[in-house]
Amino acid sequence: MATGPGVRKAAAVVLTAGLSAALAACGSQDSGGDSGGHAGHKGAPKLSVSGAYVSQPPMDDMAAGYLAVRNAGGGADELTSVTTPLASEVTLHTTKGNRMKQVSSLDVPADGRLELTSGGDHLMLTNLTHRPKVGERVSFTLHFATSDPIEIKVPVEPTTYRPKD
Repeated sequence: MATGPGVRKAAAVVLTAGLSAALAACGSQDSGGDSGGHAGHKGAPKLSVSGAYVSQPPMDDMAAGYLAVRNAGGGADELTSVTTPLASEVTLHTTKGNRMKQVSSLDVPADGRLELTSGGDHLMLTNLTHRPKVGERVSFTLHFATSDPIEIKVPVEPTTYRPKD
């Protein structure tokens, strides 16, 4: 078995990479609050929101919301709630087949996306303050398990609207 300086250097690189991975795993499990200096770290989520809209509701008291949360970071996160002045309650729903189920959070995978789409996972807005009209913009605040809240303005689209891929 070889034991020269090249082998020791390769072993040091492997050890350093292993320690870096272990530290990244510790940082990605941060539950919020004081990050202990890990905030700028590669294991942290880096979230952005796109494609958000609310379908003009057919009823006066309920609407649905859709959006995509992209996570360009190495750490996973969870969408835990959404608030809006348009509704007294916003709930998160998953859809499997034809079954819709309310959930307490939705996963935002590391280096991945959470997609809320018509016919799939989505937001339900209930007890609306008014029936929003096409062209109106609604404020949403998205709350996450570890990341800071994200505030967005969401357009109201026709009930038949389907975003282009």
